[in-house]
Amino acid sequence: MPRISGFVIPDNKQILYSLPYIYGIGLSLSKVILKTAGIDGRRIAKDLSVEELNRIQKIIEKTYKIEGDLKKEIGQNIKHMKEVGTWRGSRHTRRLPIRGRTKTNSRTTRGNVRKTMGSGRKSASEKT
Repeated sequence: MPRISGFVIPDNKQILYSLPYIYGIGLSLSKVILKTAGIDGRRIAKDLSVEELNRIQKIIEKTYKIEGDLKKEIGQNIKHMKEVGTWRGSRHTRRLPIRGRTKTNSRTTRGNVRKTMGSGRKSASEKT
């Protein structure tokens, strides 16, 4: 399995689709990295030479933040928003949705809470 910046990427996939397994690199960024390195994105990851993997690694380390550094920066940004007292910071503090329609489209953040109920009418077989 090829390793880039200390992270193992899938070896039976095209390198274009293997790079996004690293946190902080998406498909579009993967295309840019491969174009800069001069590598065809359709090549299988295990078929790349050590020199090509080193070229990809150098480009990533020079230009982009990935994995731990990126997660640390995002955490610091959220902490700063909380300290300053912004709207987004207060939403983060209360573990509520930060963006969008927050009444109905926030099932994942609120824990899939469904607050609707039926008609309220009891069936005829139930005793009142």
